[in-house]
Amino acid sequence: MSTAEQPWALSVLDLSPVPSGTAPSRALHETVELARHAERLGYRRYWLAEHHNIPSVASTSPEVMIATVAAATTTIRVGSGGVMLPNHSPLKVAETFRVLEALHPGRIDLGIGRAPGTDPRTAVALRRSRELLGADDFPTQFAELRGYADGFDGPSPFSSVRAMPDDVPLPPVWILGSSTYGAEAAADLGTGYAYAGHFGSVDPAVALRTYRSAFRPSVHWPRPHAILAVAVLCAETEQRAEELAVASDLSFLRLRSGRPAPLPSPEEAAAHPWTELDRALAAEHRSHLVAGTPEQVLARLRALQEATLADELMVMTHVHDPAERRRSYELLAEVAGLPAVSGVAFG
Repeated sequence: MSTAEQPWALSVLDLSPVPSGTAPSRALHETVELARHAERLGYRRYWLAEHHNIPSVASTSPEVMIATVAAATTTIRVGSGGVMLPNHSPLKVAETFRVLEALHPGRIDLGIGRAPGTDPRTAVALRRSRELLGADDFPTQFAELRGYADGFDGPSPFSSVRAMPDDVPLPPVWILGSSTYGAEAAADLGTGYAYAGHFGSVDPAVALRTYRSAFRPSVHWPRPHAILAVAVLCAETEQRAEELAVASDLSFLRLRSGRPAPLPSPEEAAAHPWTELDRALAAEHRSHLVAGTPEQVLARLRALQEATLADELMVMTHVHDPAERRRSYELLAEVAGLPAVSGVAFG
């Protein structure tokens, strides 16, 4: 398919998945390798997530990984998908992302969310306060974050505080969401919007329509821009895609059952004694997963884009074998006709 036939861009969401039998730190190095690969293949963005205390995910510090990935690449945009704002002070986020923008001008994205990205106990450890755990002051936090870049509207105790370096802008801000709340917030605040289609609680078409219909233009975003994140497994045969999907099912099952573990291999998944309840949970997971051959995956992604009018699809792929994960992104890039990039950094 030519790029002219593709009205949407493809990007990457990476949680630095930890395969069973592999040191968690290795997942971070694989993230850098995948980012280089994604850049060569022509993906538009590479976003790093923030999750805590999950054995299958090593992406706990997206700002560190953004700096590392941006330094290892040259053209692809790099950002957070996202920074969980309640876990951090708005000033620190403003400072961190201005530093990143100064070091990698024009290539950084700031995606923010309002969830903790973890379980309640770990959230208390992050915030050092049980009282703050129940606070729902995202609009206030966002206004403070924006204030450090644009100045505060009206009196503020922080009006004299400068988020250095203050000679660079805050990168483009995106609000992430898995329900209509994020869509409404992004529309009201005039930001980009990214919907977590890989686990979201509402129809992505509803979430993106809510965002577009209520969007209020801002200085930074004169027009709405919506990203739909999708879990994808692409393999050369249907059989292999199904084997990878069953492993993904088992990982989801363990997480939902309160027994999180590193990402299982297809062999581990095949050996698992599946119960009826297991299969019911797996079916729920499959409703959020696009798996198949390149042609099958592309057809489903095109249908998703047409149904949601997403400007961009952000692909998240969890595969036990890092080489096979890279191959999944490669197969999708080839069938989607992404323009390969030459002359990029290879470390």
